[in-house]
Amino acid sequence: MRRRSVLLALPAGLFALAACGDDGDGGSDSVTPSPDAESPEAAPTGKIVDGPLPELTAGQEFGEKPTIAKGPGDPSSDIAVQVLVAGTGAEVAKGDYLQADYLGQIWDTAKVFDNSFDGGKPAVFQIGVGQLIPAWDQVLVGKKAGDRVEMAIPPKYGYGESGNPQGGIEGDDTLVFVVDIVGTYNGKSSAQGTEVAQDNTDLPRVGTNTDGKAPSIELPKETDPPKKLVANYVLEGDGAEVKESDAVLVQYKGVLWDNGEQFDATYDRGQLAQFSLQQVVPGWSQGLTGKKAGSRVLIVVPPDLGYGDEGQGDIPGGATLVFSVDILAVV
Repeated sequence: MRRRSVLLALPAGLFALAACGDDGDGGSDSVTPSPDAESPEAAPTGKIVDGPLPELTAGQEFGEKPTIAKGPGDPSSDIAVQVLVAGTGAEVAKGDYLQADYLGQIWDTAKVFDNSFDGGKPAVFQIGVGQLIPAWDQVLVGKKAGDRVEMAIPPKYGYGESGNPQGGIEGDDTLVFVVDIVGTYNGKSSAQGTEVAQDNTDLPRVGTNTDGKAPSIELPKETDPPKKLVANYVLEGDGAEVKESDAVLVQYKGVLWDNGEQFDATYDRGQLAQFSLQQVVPGWSQGLTGKKAGSRVLIVVPPDLGYGDEGQGDIPGGATLVFSVDILAVV
């Protein structure tokens, strides 16, 4: 059976706001601030004003699921925005992968149509590139990790006149969101975990730099490759543990055990990879399961858990593969 490439990434935004839920208790894979993919028109840009906005009646701290009152009177025809909690983290740039918790409801009724808080993990999606509703792309670019942002979005900057029937959103509904920006990642991001000793001289040694550049991978000399999978922390993070059903956002570099030749790296493309563990070779899915977000992991993949006797592309048959993988976020 032909193996799927470790390079196979899910379309950005598939887990983040991909299809609107109707019961308000969906996970991070249920909403869709996503414009009509067939529309050739540029996304509209709105004027930003500071109100009116409904009050938060519970869950007012960053990271807490908020409860939001009905909108006070008539909403603005502009995009109303307030930063309720100011963060001190990295600034969100256009094209970044944004990690955020959110709750969305309808202005007039306070009906919650989706939220990520109940799912137990933030959503991850690419921002500012036309994959989300226009107001999200406009408002969240330039904000900082740690910010809690409330916004009221009139139809023009949300789902337009057609609304989103699947989510119970009418074409004249103003939407209210509270968004907690957990993190923001791009091609210069690295794991930021605590360094773990690499004492086994029979295994490759991976660099511990956290400057966004590709780490070095030093292979042991005159040592046969292990016959079983190796998955060891190089930097150990403190984020959520990866489950076998999860997707991940990563930086990675891969070399051949036999000669150290690099066959792939996200660093060279300047673009992160996002994929489900169900879509990669078994060595990756098994090696990353149980590891924590924020970590750098050494994975040594024997042929039977990689590309077997056939190989693929620049990977010859029977090759043992060595990877450095930075787990930036669990999706």
